[in-house]
Amino acid sequence: MLVVAAAGGNVVQERSQVSSKVEIHVVDSISEVDAGEWNALSDGNPFVQYEFLSAMHETGCASAHTGWQPFFLLMKRGADLAGAMPLYLKSHSRGEYVFDHAWADAFKRHGLRYYPKLLSAVPFSPVTGPRLLAPTHADRVLLARGAIQLAQQMDVSSLHVLFPHEADLEALTDAGYMLREGVQFHWENFNYESFDDFLSKMSHDKRKKVKQDRRRVLDAGVTFSWLRGADVDADALDFFYSCYENTYREHWNPPYLTRDFFDQVHATMPDALMLVVAEVDGNRLACALNVVDGDTMYGRYWGTKEFVSGLHFETCYMQGIEYCIVNGLASFEGGAQGVHKMSRGLLPTPTWSAHWIADKRFAHAISEFLDQETAAMDEHIGELEAHTPFKRRTD
Repeated sequence: MLVVAAAGGNVVQERSQVSSKVEIHVVDSISEVDAGEWNALSDGNPFVQYEFLSAMHETGCASAHTGWQPFFLLMKRGADLAGAMPLYLKSHSRGEYVFDHAWADAFKRHGLRYYPKLLSAVPFSPVTGPRLLAPTHADRVLLARGAIQLAQQMDVSSLHVLFPHEADLEALTDAGYMLREGVQFHWENFNYESFDDFLSKMSHDKRKKVKQDRRRVLDAGVTFSWLRGADVDADALDFFYSCYENTYREHWNPPYLTRDFFDQVHATMPDALMLVVAEVDGNRLACALNVVDGDTMYGRYWGTKEFVSGLHFETCYMQGIEYCIVNGLASFEGGAQGVHKMSRGLLPTPTWSAHWIADKRFAHAISEFLDQETAAMDEHIGELEAHTPFKRRTD
């Protein structure tokens, strides 16, 4: 039997093929979970590590006040934590990077409420990773179904799982979710011996463009340093955060994340943070923050004190790629959106989300829309791949 206990004590039961009794409980704070047990299920991904999520909540960045009310599914067999799923009750669609505003508008036009909705994601982090934290396909399916039961108990319009790992997709499909395709731009290290070796593999016009951009930055007197772990001190984090705030201020929005959040992540996961710091005449000018996980680096945030031509691309992408080559990292994920990243050597990579809609009429309409959108996205990715920035292989 699968037993799903929601907040408030309601219980739903469903027959399963798993012989042992599985209980899925809902808690509203990750502090109710043992950190070691949670991290054992996280597959080492830094964005679903206990410490990262805890920092989101303890600093108030992801909270009921900001429209990210935490709900965590904990699946247990006896006393053992067999699976988990980060969930949030959302009162808006900000900070998600998978856009469903048209769906919300359609609900409103028909006199139906779209919010609140349930969401499984890492707040403000469009990074692919595990969402159904369980070691087996069968348990991932149970988690996915348990989340649907919770959505039904809470009488929400919908349930969304953003940027799930490939291993999650089959389970989500088996549990009755609809899939939606997106695209990001990632760089892969083909055993480059140096940054010049990487450039040598690019087509002439793209290589020339990168060199011109780097020359403009160099001619402006800009130099770069890489800080990681213990090298990231309070002054460096203060400077990064001032740059991060500038980026949001330029778009007339308050930043999603607080200075305390970055302090806590650095204190509990120091080796996860890598800063690229740009300076002119010893004065710090710009900064990009990346997250490092094993052999992968993720570009996350950046900002600058003043405009310098080419500085954004150099700080956010070329310095990140060079760091990966020097340190033997296998890949660099450049963040959400941005076809312009292709000219810097980042290639189109499909991403996914999964969706369950309570209203069957809207579920049918959205399913038809997704069929058309996926075909268009596949065509779009194919067109992008045809315009690779790298030399054509002749062998």
